[in-house]
Amino acid sequence: MTVREEIEQLKREKNAVILAHYYVRPEVQELADYIGDSFYLSKVAAGLKEQTIVFCGVSFMGESAKVLNPGKTVLMPDARADCAMAHMADAERIRRVREMYDDVAVVCYINSTAELKRLSDVCVTSANAVQIVKALPNRNIFFIPDKNLAHFVAEQVPEKHFIFNDGYCPVHEQIQTEQIRAAKAAHPDAEVLSHPECSRAVLELSDYVGSTSGIIRYAGESEAAEFIICTENGVRAELEKRYPGKKFYFTEAEPVCEDMKLVTPDKILRVLRTGENEVVMDEKLREESRQPLEEMLRLAK
Repeated sequence: MTVREEIEQLKREKNAVILAHYYVRPEVQELADYIGDSFYLSKVAAGLKEQTIVFCGVSFMGESAKVLNPGKTVLMPDARADCAMAHMADAERIRRVREMYDDVAVVCYINSTAELKRLSDVCVTSANAVQIVKALPNRNIFFIPDKNLAHFVAEQVPEKHFIFNDGYCPVHEQIQTEQIRAAKAAHPDAEVLSHPECSRAVLELSDYVGSTSGIIRYAGESEAAEFIICTENGVRAELEKRYPGKKFYFTEAEPVCEDMKLVTPDKILRVLRTGENEVVMDEKLREESRQPLEEMLRLAK
């Protein structure tokens, strides 16, 4: 029996479903029942019927799935897979900002730990951040943890006053303007599509800025046949699958999230066999971090 066949058999036996982020390995994406960005997967997780969720991603994603599905088993193929940015905000700073501004809303990027979510008013993803911030009654917005996404949203919502945090995604932060210019010189007809976690200098060179799902959608709608993709290279699999007649390039030093790449088919098989790496949360933390996630889902409808 192949690894894939055994995974399918265990899924049936254990009433399990596999969720995968676009940034995991292509061979993992091929095994998934649902593939998407953080916003899509959070919506899927909130409505699943299966009893066991195998989440092919990093730790904050598994936490969010558990928060929205307290009665279900959530398994992480590799317990080490984490997101550095998810930890880049500080409870004391949040407390001080709340003291300084009476009407502040703490807006938490979903790429955050449950501990940071519990201190926030609403979660957002890169796909819905502008929509949700616009919908908030608060004028003052403390956006955590990502400074780059915060600046991008602030430009779209100039009527709000933003307080910026210092966090960032190490993978997107490493994409440099000179790399894009070199790729553009090699492929002059290619459009540049960038994730808002990139620096402002990179976004200024881009033809389109949006979430991972937005980049995929734009590539299909654009009349261009070539694209330079400024986000994690795992998205290549979905782009090439959907648009085989188009060409997709990355910067010479391709952006790679090593944590996402920890997930492999063999590790999926192992956790389905053993039940190890289950996401376990304190009930008070789960309940307090659930509220900003549910507020996100409500406002994003």
